Amino acid sequence: MNPVLSQTLGGNAVYNFLKVPGSPQLSALGGLSTSNISRDISLSAHNPALLREDMHGQLLATFNLFYAGIKNMHAMAGYHYKPWKTNFAGSINYFHYGDAVQTDPSGNVLGSFRANDYSISVSASRQYLERWYYGATIRFIGSNYGMYTSYGLALDVGLNYIDTANLLQIGFVAKNMGLQLKTYAGTGEDLPFDLQIGITKRLLKAPLQFSFTAQRLHQFDILYQDTTFNIDNYGDAGKDGFITNLFRHFVFAVQGYVGDKVELTVGYNVLRQAELSVTNASNGLTGFSFGVGVLLKKMQVRYTRSQYQNGVGYNQFGLNIELSK
Repeated sequence: MNPVLSQTLGGNAVYNFLKVPGSPQLSALGGLSTSNISRDISLSAHNPALLREDMHGQLLATFNLFYAGIKNMHAMAGYHYKPWKTNFAGSINYFHYGDAVQTDPSGNVLGSFRANDYSISVSASRQYLERWYYGATIRFIGSNYGMYTSYGLALDVGLNYIDTANLLQIGFVAKNMGLQLKTYAGTGEDLPFDLQIGITKRLLKAPLQFSFTAQRLHQFDILYQDTTFNIDNYGDAGKDGFITNLFRHFVFAVQGYVGDKVELTVGYNVLRQAELSVTNASNGLTGFSFGVGVLLKKMQVRYTRSQYQNGVGYNQFGLNIELSK
């Protein structure tokens, strides 16, 4: 394995559906969070060290509505095994892209095929001393596009530090370390490897929580630039300075609570805003996401709207059921 090959930009990696946030709360936080303080089991799908004993018996079901008829379903369940003092979770993430017309090189219609991606994951976490947690996720990946199929294995490893007295949490995760077991057409491709670190702080005397996450720590310049296109259309190669490149690693989020039953979230993903903004046009709320959650004793219901371009976004609905309660 060559670690340099994992440092790709844009869509140059395989299985990029793994980077799509699989739950409303994660989307509302800007699409990334390694440290959020929450009893939502879906966040442990992003950092396995966030898997906790009190998530035992929690069942998650998420439905994501994309454009062009693309559908995504994500299910997850947690279990605490007392003899081992270990928390476990299993999850299935499925993308269905609809039916497509299959043709030969001359354009003759041969029929149709279905395209889909999916992953099956098993996670485990344990506590170390009083404030530390560590965890790992192993993930089997499948991808089918008609006659082209591919399979892979990926590993996530996470660490988490929590200070309950000061309502402070820090998280670190190395994501999508792995390889393809079967390639699409005989040529191996890189998985979307990522190193992330995050800090979450909830105020002691106000119903507010702030999160900061830094992504792609292994690579400084992470924005894909089509310099030829930029020069031809705008007369500018599109190069940026140190500060601009630095801030594109950051994702910011703030959450407010109305009592202990309603959760309001606003997130901002700087890289998403930079990648999807249209030059010389109004980009509105591109890069922002907004979420609302109703937190009951036995159930959590969440909805999120993520803005990808001006007037273009997608909606997510999620339901967490506390079966153990």
